[in-house]
Amino acid sequence: MTTTAGPAYQQIADALRERILTGQLSPGERLPKEEELARGFGVSRSTVREALRALATQRLVVTTRGVTGGTAVADQIPPDVSHSLIEWLEWSAIADQISVSELLQAREMLEVPASGLAAANRTPDQLERLAAALETEISPSRPFESTRRFHLLVVETSGNRLLEPLTRPLFVVLQDRFLRDLAPASFWMRVDEEHRLIYDAIAAGDRLAAEYEMREHLQHLRRMYEQIDRHR
Repeated sequence: MTTTAGPAYQQIADALRERILTGQLSPGERLPKEEELARGFGVSRSTVREALRALATQRLVVTTRGVTGGTAVADQIPPDVSHSLIEWLEWSAIADQISVSELLQAREMLEVPASGLAAANRTPDQLERLAAALETEISPSRPFESTRRFHLLVVETSGNRLLEPLTRPLFVVLQDRFLRDLAPASFWMRVDEEHRLIYDAIAAGDRLAAEYEMREHLQHLRRMYEQIDRHR
């Protein structure tokens, strides 16, 4: 069980929540029985029960009673999950429990495959929206917010509805804690150019090229974020 400070039930709830939000536990999938979870985490069944109640309050799991009852992952991620994840990430960043490198690594894990899925699944309407975002994206006064729109559209175009609520909080925390308006104009010009390469690969339906361009783009972003983070 994780060694993060806090009550035992909260540690278990956090561990299960992470598995749900990262897709290790799929919507509708049944969780192990209470006694199995208790053995796995080395706690009592009452502690497991309290953890499951906490997750049910957040609408991440649904528990049914009876012979065929049990606890399963909710069919839909509730709309306030992103907000809760933002709060947790911001607290962790302030407390230096999560580094900028870890935040960027998480982006790569989500957005590189998402770009490949976008190339495979894009529709004419989605391509129009991506193209429109490119034409209006670099705002001199709010460049980060402008470019975030393009990235979230790529994630949305992937067709996986779980990716957007997982990705959006990373942008919020990076904008608030690390980047703001500290990057030079030349950086944002290059961002615009790289976004166009990603768009071209998605429009061509080239999954491997889309993943390659997104990976190269995020590695470029990583260097600037880490440079700014060192001088915070």
